Amino acid sequence: MSLLPGEKPQYAETHFKFRLPWSLLYRPWPEIIVDAPFQFIPGAEPTLWIVARDAHRFPTLIEKMDVEISSKDLADEASLSGVASLSDAKSLAVANFVPARNIDLNIRATEQFGFFPVNLGTLPAGNYDIRCKVTARRIDTSTNGTTDKVRTFVRWNLPGLKPAPLKIQVLAQDPPKAPGFIAGEMHCHTRYSCDHVEYGASPAVLQQAAKAIGLDFVSCTDHAYDFAFSEEDYTKEAPSPAPRFQALRDEIASLPSGEGMPLLLAGEEVSAGNSKGENVHMLALAPDGYLPGLGDCGRYWLDNKPTMKIPQLLQATGAHCFAAHPFQQMGLLEKFIFRRGYWSHKDLNLDAAHKIRGLQFWNGIRDEGFKLGREFWIEELGKGNFLLPIGGNDAHGDLNDTTSVATPLCTLRHTRDHIFGKVRTVVRHPRHTAVEHSETCVSTNHLVDSLAPTGLRSDDGTVITQENINEAFAGDNCYVTDGPALWWERADIHGSKGIIFHARNTNDFGGAFRYIRIFGRRYTTGGKLAKQEELCIESLVAAPASSDIEIHFDNFAYLRAECESATGKFAMTSAAKAL
Repeated sequence: MSLLPGEKPQYAETHFKFRLPWSLLYRPWPEIIVDAPFQFIPGAEPTLWIVARDAHRFPTLIEKMDVEISSKDLADEASLSGVASLSDAKSLAVANFVPARNIDLNIRATEQFGFFPVNLGTLPAGNYDIRCKVTARRIDTSTNGTTDKVRTFVRWNLPGLKPAPLKIQVLAQDPPKAPGFIAGEMHCHTRYSCDHVEYGASPAVLQQAAKAIGLDFVSCTDHAYDFAFSEEDYTKEAPSPAPRFQALRDEIASLPSGEGMPLLLAGEEVSAGNSKGENVHMLALAPDGYLPGLGDCGRYWLDNKPTMKIPQLLQATGAHCFAAHPFQQMGLLEKFIFRRGYWSHKDLNLDAAHKIRGLQFWNGIRDEGFKLGREFWIEELGKGNFLLPIGGNDAHGDLNDTTSVATPLCTLRHTRDHIFGKVRTVVRHPRHTAVEHSETCVSTNHLVDSLAPTGLRSDDGTVITQENINEAFAGDNCYVTDGPALWWERADIHGSKGIIFHARNTNDFGGAFRYIRIFGRRYTTGGKLAKQEELCIESLVAAPASSDIEIHFDNFAYLRAECESATGKFAMTSAAKAL
């Protein structure tokens, strides 16, 4: 608790006091968290990241870290090998495969943002809990030497928040992915989204995490309002937001490129005015310039009217734009203070030349916002509006779990809801040439039984660029997933037009499917679209991990699919329109 009135406003979790003389969360230490990507593809060595925030105010020497790694998977293997008890099996597994690490670090954290990698070496495929005990010592700013102020903590030094282990999965196989498709994170934040209550990782950290996870591209969608304020004082408006937006673009442009390195795009999450004059959020995919949006930034208290309306923003950019978490649930206080609302049909700007391209209704978890957003998307399909379903995570540098403010100045919280890269949008690369299907070629196992590798090249060797990512989202073929691959292709089936749905999964994500459901909407006798979708009889229950479903268009206006694996991993496709 600080008793220094009038101190310059700083970060809310441990340093910000709204110019009040106290905060239950205040500590004269940098915020230190140990993080790690939630999964690692084969060949990627697990790496931890030590994150230090506000160390420029509280310089600190991070001396050492003790790492304990446990794995129920390895314990089960040891038990099956004839070990007498489960406790003995766990001990044997840890001793043989996952030895404890005592790592001397001696990291001098002195910057506002610090991200320090710690490589763990090779681990066998499996699920792991990692507990990290960190020892840190404050640095004397006058002598540049260390002091006797020492803290030892597990995982993080956040006050009042019970430590939780890192949970990682080392995959036995590459994540399932449709051939000729590229997988990306569509909603995440870098350190340029930094204010009183949240911040993200550096673009370099996100690129390394994306590579470890198995992504091909990342759209960095930092808040438009954070670009407009000073990084040194989050309550002070900058002379112009353009320099900070350009700094993000320059930092991304300086990242390594080449085979196997994911491509990062500098995008925005813009606060926009809906048809009711409320603030909603819109994702812009790599716009040419900064798009303003300060309405719900929280710096102006109840002066919270939208800066620009959705049609004005769409007219100002040619970039693909998506409705961000259009029905994310919020309380009355949030609606009042930030003037926040929801998206509606009118906000999609469908009568204009530049329309909303898709709905990002899967925002890290399948909650009420997902349910309502999915229903809204299906309603729009019923009106003939073929918007893309988009998945993202809204991760603020959260590679493994999320810590955030629960009650300002008083309490923090921890969840595993919005994790970088966990929900992916997978879109068909525009340079990929699909295999033509003849009447005699109704089986497609030769095409899809291999899982596509991750990298900066599609199956036909085309380099992934910002231009062809934009071209991909101008198309109609994508799927969103937190595990399985599920996609469609148009085909000639026994002389008539149809669709082949492909579903692929690995044991890492639950293997076989609980169900693969095919939905379609027919034309009525009068040529209009039916009021409701119908579940097609070609749908499967208890389907194998490699399944193909052929279906004729007949009188369907469109067809689409959803699936869920044995462990609850989910995927859904965009709508395949009858041509």
